[in-house]
Amino acid sequence: MKKFTDVKNLVASLEADADKFYNKGNSAAGTRVRKGMQDLKNLAQAIRLEIQESKNKE
Repeated sequence: MKKFTDVKNLVASLEADADKFYNKGNSAAGTRVRKGMQDLKNLAQAIRLEIQESKNKE
């Protein structure tokens, strides 16, 4: 469950940079959002593997 909480916190932390990129045209904020999205992808994959592993043990 900790990884799921990490996902929620990561999305929340990217909100300000997403606003800066989309509404103010700040390209550096776009780079931070892209990096955060990559981290989000990796976390989501880790959660998927963890769940699958848990299901297979049953």
